[in-house]
Amino acid sequence: MKSTIVEDQNIDIKEKTKNYWENALTFEGYMQVAEERATNNRDKNDEYQEYYELGLQRLNRTLKTFKVDAEQLAKAKAKDFTGKILIISEPWCGDASATVPAVSKFFEAAGNQVRVFLRDQDHSLIDQFLTNGTQSIPKVIVLEEDFSVKADWGPRPQYGNDLLKKFKENPDTYLREDFYNDLQVYYAKNKGKDAIEEIITLL
Repeated sequence: MKSTIVEDQNIDIKEKTKNYWENALTFEGYMQVAEERATNNRDKNDEYQEYYELGLQRLNRTLKTFKVDAEQLAKAKAKDFTGKILIISEPWCGDASATVPAVSKFFEAAGNQVRVFLRDQDHSLIDQFLTNGTQSIPKVIVLEEDFSVKADWGPRPQYGNDLLKKFKENPDTYLREDFYNDLQVYYAKNKGKDAIEEIITLL
Protein backbone atom coordinates (compact mmCIF):
# COMPACT_ATOMS: atom_id res chain seq x y z
CA MET A 1 0.00 0.00 0.00
CA LYS A 2 1.37 3.41 -1.01
CA SER A 3 1.77 6.15 1.54
CA THR A 4 -0.81 8.92 1.10
CA ILE A 5 1.87 11.45 2.08
CA VAL A 6 4.18 10.27 -0.72
CA GLU A 7 1.29 10.40 -3.22
CA ASP A 8 0.41 13.94 -2.13
CA GLN A 9 4.05 15.01 -2.46
CA ASN A 10 4.22 13.56 -5.99
CA ILE A 11 1.02 15.38 -6.99
CA ASP A 12 2.41 18.61 -5.56
CA ILE A 13 5.69 18.23 -7.50
CA LYS A 14 3.80 17.60 -10.74
CA GLU A 15 1.63 20.67 -10.15
CA LYS A 16 4.72 22.81 -9.59
CA THR A 17 6.35 21.43 -12.73
CA LYS A 18 3.16 22.12 -14.70
CA ASN A 19 3.30 25.71 -13.42
CA TYR A 20 6.89 26.10 -14.64
CA TRP A 21 5.79 24.75 -18.03
CA GLU A 22 2.88 27.18 -18.26
CA ASN A 23 5.22 30.08 -17.44
CA ALA A 24 7.81 29.04 -20.01
CA LEU A 25 8.23 30.43 -23.53
CA THR A 26 7.83 28.83 -26.89
CA PHE A 27 11.14 28.70 -28.76
CA GLU A 28 9.91 31.58 -30.93
CA GLY A 29 9.16 33.57 -27.77
CA TYR A 30 12.65 32.79 -26.48
CA MET A 31 14.16 34.12 -29.71
CA GLN A 32 12.11 37.30 -29.35
CA VAL A 33 13.55 37.81 -25.86
CA ALA A 34 17.06 37.18 -27.22
CA GLU A 35 16.53 39.73 -30.01
CA GLU A 36 15.07 42.35 -27.67
CA ARG A 37 17.85 42.03 -25.11
CA ALA A 38 20.56 42.12 -27.76
CA THR A 39 19.19 45.12 -29.67
CA ASN A 40 16.93 47.07 -27.30
CA ASN A 41 17.55 46.00 -23.71
CA ARG A 42 15.46 47.98 -21.25
CA ASP A 43 18.08 47.36 -18.59
CA LYS A 44 20.86 49.73 -19.64
CA ASN A 45 23.16 48.37 -16.91
CA ASP A 46 22.75 44.71 -17.78
CA GLU A 47 26.06 42.96 -17.05
CA TYR A 48 25.30 40.40 -19.78
CA GLN A 49 24.80 42.92 -22.60
CA GLU A 50 27.82 41.95 -24.72
CA TYR A 51 26.93 38.28 -24.24
CA TYR A 52 23.34 38.87 -25.42
CA GLU A 53 24.70 40.30 -28.66
CA LEU A 54 27.13 37.42 -29.15
CA GLY A 55 24.47 34.92 -28.07
CA LEU A 56 21.99 36.19 -30.67
CA GLN A 57 24.60 35.83 -33.43
CA ARG A 58 25.27 32.24 -32.35
CA LEU A 59 21.56 31.41 -31.98
CA ASN A 60 20.90 32.62 -35.52
CA ARG A 61 23.94 30.75 -36.85
CA THR A 62 22.72 27.51 -35.24
CA LEU A 63 19.24 28.02 -36.67
CA LYS A 64 20.63 28.71 -40.12
CA THR A 65 22.85 25.63 -40.24
CA PHE A 66 20.74 23.09 -38.32
CA LYS A 67 19.04 20.30 -40.22
CA VAL A 68 16.98 17.52 -38.64
CA ASP A 69 18.88 14.25 -39.01
CA ALA A 70 16.55 11.62 -40.47
CA GLU A 71 18.26 8.75 -38.66
CA GLN A 72 18.02 10.51 -35.30
CA LEU A 73 14.40 11.42 -35.98
CA ALA A 74 13.53 7.78 -36.68
CA LYS A 75 15.35 6.74 -33.51
CA ALA A 76 13.41 9.30 -31.44
CA LYS A 77 10.06 8.30 -32.92
CA ALA A 78 10.83 4.63 -32.24
CA LYS A 79 10.99 5.53 -28.54
CA ASP A 80 7.29 6.44 -28.75
CA PHE A 81 7.83 9.28 -26.28
CA THR A 82 4.69 11.43 -26.00
CA GLY A 83 5.83 13.79 -23.25
CA LYS A 84 7.30 17.28 -23.33
CA ILE A 85 10.72 18.91 -23.43
CA LEU A 86 11.33 21.79 -21.00
CA ILE A 87 14.63 23.64 -21.43
CA ILE A 88 16.10 25.94 -18.78
CA SER A 89 18.19 28.59 -20.51
CA GLU A 90 19.17 32.25 -20.94
CA PRO A 91 20.00 33.98 -24.25
CA TRP A 92 23.42 35.17 -23.00
CA CYS A 93 24.70 31.62 -22.44
CA GLY A 94 27.30 30.34 -24.92
CA ASP A 95 26.50 26.67 -24.38
CA ALA A 96 22.79 27.39 -24.78
CA SER A 97 23.15 29.31 -28.04
CA ALA A 98 24.62 26.22 -29.69
CA THR A 99 22.25 23.69 -28.16
CA VAL A 100 18.81 25.20 -27.51
CA PRO A 101 17.84 25.94 -31.17
CA ALA A 102 18.89 22.46 -32.33
CA VAL A 103 17.16 20.62 -29.49
CA SER A 104 14.01 22.73 -29.86
CA LYS A 105 13.70 22.28 -33.61
CA PHE A 106 14.51 18.58 -33.46
CA PHE A 107 11.94 17.66 -30.83
CA GLU A 108 9.28 19.83 -32.44
CA ALA A 109 9.93 17.83 -35.62
CA ALA A 110 9.62 14.64 -33.54
CA GLY A 111 6.15 15.74 -32.46
CA ASN A 112 6.93 16.83 -28.90
CA GLN A 113 6.01 20.16 -27.37
CA VAL A 114 9.05 22.25 -26.40
CA ARG A 115 9.25 25.24 -24.11
CA VAL A 116 12.08 27.33 -22.68
CA PHE A 117 12.06 28.55 -19.09
CA LEU A 118 14.30 31.55 -18.40
CA ARG A 119 16.60 30.51 -15.57
CA ASP A 120 16.82 33.93 -13.94
CA GLN A 121 13.09 34.59 -13.74
CA ASP A 122 12.82 31.98 -10.98
CA HIS A 123 15.84 30.11 -9.63
CA SER A 124 13.67 27.55 -7.86
CA LEU A 125 13.53 25.44 -11.03
CA ILE A 126 17.26 25.35 -11.85
CA ASP A 127 17.99 24.73 -8.17
CA GLN A 128 16.36 21.32 -8.62
CA PHE A 129 18.78 20.48 -11.44
CA LEU A 130 22.17 21.73 -10.29
CA THR A 131 25.41 20.60 -11.94
CA ASN A 132 28.09 20.01 -9.30
CA GLY A 133 26.29 22.55 -7.13
CA THR A 134 26.09 25.22 -9.85
CA GLN A 135 23.14 26.65 -11.80
CA SER A 136 24.71 25.74 -15.15
CA ILE A 137 22.59 25.99 -18.29
CA PRO A 138 21.16 24.84 -20.55
CA LYS A 139 19.32 22.05 -18.78
CA VAL A 140 16.89 19.90 -20.73
CA ILE A 141 14.11 18.37 -18.63
CA VAL A 142 12.30 15.41 -20.17
CA LEU A 143 8.72 15.43 -18.87
CA GLU A 144 6.09 12.72 -19.06
CA GLU A 145 2.57 13.73 -20.11
CA ASP A 146 1.55 14.07 -16.45
CA PHE A 147 4.48 16.47 -15.80
CA SER A 148 6.53 13.99 -13.82
CA VAL A 149 10.26 14.25 -14.56
CA LYS A 150 11.57 11.34 -16.64
CA ALA A 151 15.16 12.55 -17.02
CA ASP A 152 17.37 15.62 -17.33
CA TRP A 153 20.36 16.49 -19.48
CA GLY A 154 22.96 19.24 -19.57
CA PRO A 155 24.57 21.64 -19.60
CA ARG A 156 26.71 20.29 -22.47
CA PRO A 157 27.42 17.10 -24.41
CA GLN A 158 30.05 14.65 -23.17
CA TYR A 159 32.63 16.04 -25.60
CA GLY A 160 32.18 19.48 -24.05
CA ASN A 161 32.44 18.01 -20.56
CA ASP A 162 35.71 16.33 -21.57
CA LEU A 163 37.09 19.66 -22.79
CA LEU A 164 36.09 21.29 -19.50
CA LYS A 165 37.76 18.50 -17.53
CA LYS A 166 40.93 18.96 -19.58
CA PHE A 167 40.91 22.70 -18.85
CA LYS A 168 40.33 22.23 -15.11
CA GLU A 169 43.10 19.65 -14.85
CA ASN A 170 45.61 21.63 -16.96
CA PRO A 171 44.78 25.36 -16.62
CA ASP A 172 48.42 26.37 -17.08
CA THR A 173 48.90 24.52 -20.35
CA TYR A 174 45.32 24.43 -21.67
CA LEU A 175 44.31 28.05 -21.28
CA ARG A 176 40.77 29.31 -20.68
CA GLU A 177 40.73 31.08 -24.05
CA ASP A 178 41.77 27.85 -25.78
CA PHE A 179 39.04 25.92 -23.97
CA TYR A 180 36.33 28.41 -24.97
CA ASN A 181 37.58 28.52 -28.55
CA ASP A 182 37.72 24.71 -28.87
CA LEU A 183 34.24 24.42 -27.37
CA GLN A 184 32.73 26.92 -29.80
CA VAL A 185 34.48 25.32 -32.79
CA TYR A 186 33.05 21.96 -31.70
CA TYR A 187 29.55 23.41 -31.34
CA ALA A 188 29.73 25.06 -34.76
CA LYS A 189 30.79 21.80 -36.43
CA ASN A 190 28.56 19.43 -34.46
CA LYS A 191 25.37 21.52 -34.86
CA GLY A 192 23.65 20.01 -31.81
CA LYS A 193 23.86 16.42 -33.04
CA ASP A 194 25.62 15.02 -29.96
CA ALA A 195 23.26 16.80 -27.55
CA ILE A 196 20.23 15.42 -29.40
CA GLU A 197 21.71 11.91 -29.49
CA GLU A 198 22.34 11.95 -25.74
CA ILE A 199 18.82 13.22 -25.01
CA ILE A 200 17.24 10.55 -27.23
CA THR A 201 18.85 7.86 -25.07
CA LEU A 202 17.00 9.31 -22.07
CA LEU A 203 13.52 9.09 -23.63
